[in-house]
Amino acid sequence: MKKSLVFAAVAASLLAGAVQAQDLPKTRLKVVGGLSNLTAYNDYEKPFWSKTIPELSKGQVTADIKGFNEMGLKGPELLRLMSQGVVEFGTATLSYFASDNPINEAIDLAGLAPDVKTARAVTDAFEPVYAKLYGEGNNVKLLGISTYPAQVLFCNAEIKGLADIKGKKVRTSSRTTAEFVEALGGSSVTMAFGEVVPALQNKVVDCAITGSLSGYSAKWYEVSTHLVALPINWNQQIHAVNQKAWDKLDPNVRTFLQANVKTLVDNIWDAAARQTQEGYDCNTGAAACPFPVKGKMVLVQPSDADQALLKKVAQEAVLPKWAARCSAQCVKDFNATIGKTLGLTAAK
Repeated sequence: MKKSLVFAAVAASLLAGAVQAQDLPKTRLKVVGGLSNLTAYNDYEKPFWSKTIPELSKGQVTADIKGFNEMGLKGPELLRLMSQGVVEFGTATLSYFASDNPINEAIDLAGLAPDVKTARAVTDAFEPVYAKLYGEGNNVKLLGISTYPAQVLFCNAEIKGLADIKGKKVRTSSRTTAEFVEALGGSSVTMAFGEVVPALQNKVVDCAITGSLSGYSAKWYEVSTHLVALPINWNQQIHAVNQKAWDKLDPNVRTFLQANVKTLVDNIWDAAARQTQEGYDCNTGAAACPFPVKGKMVLVQPSDADQALLKKVAQEAVLPKWAARCSAQCVKDFNATIGKTLGLTAAK
């Protein structure tokens, strides 16, 4: 009985897809995607827009997509360009907009989400706040929020846990990770991703934070010895569209896109969890690594003390500093959503 119900559901969804495709007018979209050298773009975003959408719509809806870096953009200007309608559909990392408004850091404060399940729960809880913020202030419709794999510590010296960050120079890529490192007694160093390998090699920095798989792709295992398997933050990205461009689309096209972008976002979240582990495996040379080249780093498994320290620093240093620079409404929204989800309270 159960099998027949499953088959019936699948058949019904396929039929709905076919009917839907017939109802879709010819539509061509322009999309500015995320960083073109990362797996989120190459394995998910690009095939979604260039292959999946045309296939599901029976060729009625097609799209041109390029990574923002291929367009000569830096990233932080994407929200403004979407707001102005210069970019129709776009993907951008939330941390790019943190200096414009600290609310963009809310879901990815260092130490807030030590696992992917918590990161997703925090993101989902706060998504309506972002949807309202971008819609009212920027004329941008939020379609979904995905994530990169866990941002973790790579070090070129022995490290047994988070407490060993004290006295070390650490490359950070956001204000919140910088505050996290400084709360542990380390020194935060800001530098571009491409400068990290020589910096680790020449001991300009002792450690650096990036995605576990991003670090593997960039061969950080050649210049660092220890990898701490404890997510510090995640680096979520928004998928959005200019509101006027969205409103001009046929209602059936909007329904079709909204449903399928949700699937894309879910797939990227699932991949982030898997790729976090792949990063651990491949940097350390574990047999489970699916790639031919394997590093020889030491994998440092977080202890109960590390987990407790992560939580303590997040609550006592990172959260208060963030609340101090965010608006009263922003803090109120945090407490009503993320705070309620995690049992935390931010205060001005």
